[in-house]
Amino acid sequence: MGSENMQKEEKKETLALYRDRNVQNLLNKFLNGEIKTLEPVFNIQTGYHYHIVEKIVGDVSQVEPFLNKLYNAGIMERKLYDEVIFCPKCGSASVSFHYCCPFCKSFNIQKNSLIEHGKCGYMDIEPNFSKEDKLVCPKCHEELKKIGVDYTKAGIWCTCRDCGKSFDIPVPEHFCRNCNATSNFEEAIIKPVYSYTLSENVKPESFLDWLLIGAIKDFLIKEGLTVESPAFLKGKSGANHSFDIVACKGDKTKAIVLDLAMSTENIVSEQPVIALFAKIFDVSPERAFLIAVPKLNENGKKMAELYHIQAIEAENQDATIALLKQKLAAA
Repeated sequence: MGSENMQKEEKKETLALYRDRNVQNLLNKFLNGEIKTLEPVFNIQTGYHYHIVEKIVGDVSQVEPFLNKLYNAGIMERKLYDEVIFCPKCGSASVSFHYCCPFCKSFNIQKNSLIEHGKCGYMDIEPNFSKEDKLVCPKCHEELKKIGVDYTKAGIWCTCRDCGKSFDIPVPEHFCRNCNATSNFEEAIIKPVYSYTLSENVKPESFLDWLLIGAIKDFLIKEGLTVESPAFLKGKSGANHSFDIVACKGDKTKAIVLDLAMSTENIVSEQPVIALFAKIFDVSPERAFLIAVPKLNENGKKMAELYHIQAIEAENQDATIALLKQKLAAA
């Protein structure tokens, strides 16, 4: 029962997300090809922005929670795009990176390449080898013509212009352009930034599936029925059976059950009819509906009639609701 309840809650949460108009707007942009990958755009004052999402949700502060919900629900996948350093004092993202002298902390340093002459073994910084647009060894005075043959670059050597000391590894420091505060790695606020893509689990048909279920659920609630979606009913065998929607006016002994079958090949096979019959044979609901989008094949129609399953064929949400209303009224 625990796993069933968890599955039920997860489906409810996913259904609630699919029914969210903002979620629909964003997913439609992925499904129609307008967006392949949602990537942020950087602003030097305020950091990264997802402008498309900001327009949809209408509140910059809600963009991150909105995308997190879609990621946590498995609707979106994300990949680390960048990391942003924020000033620990004022929170600005306008932070520059300084390489500083380890002795006096000045960032007024000169960086040079170290050159080693292979023939005589002399090593010094590149400016000391420079002579009239050529590289000449200060020790043996031989011209160095080809890197990797006459000489190699042995690394980097830095000199502080303020204190005059030399070193190979500078100390990193962050400088806030907004409030002029400096901070080090330990003090820095670093936040990951992601790019987003639509999960492979979210196909156009499954997205439309959830939207249609949500619309049917809303209609049945307006009709005065108590509705669960998704729902589980225990059969005479003791087994629990899942349905896309279960609706009733009192207890579940007089329940209306509905399953949705959608096909991208323009016709639904008889398999969903067989699957639904196996469940209702054990559960014995008052009425059973199969919503087939866009239509059910001939074998499916014959089997639905034989099994007392009311099949509704429709190509869109409005037509589905209208036919369901008509069949409910005819009871």
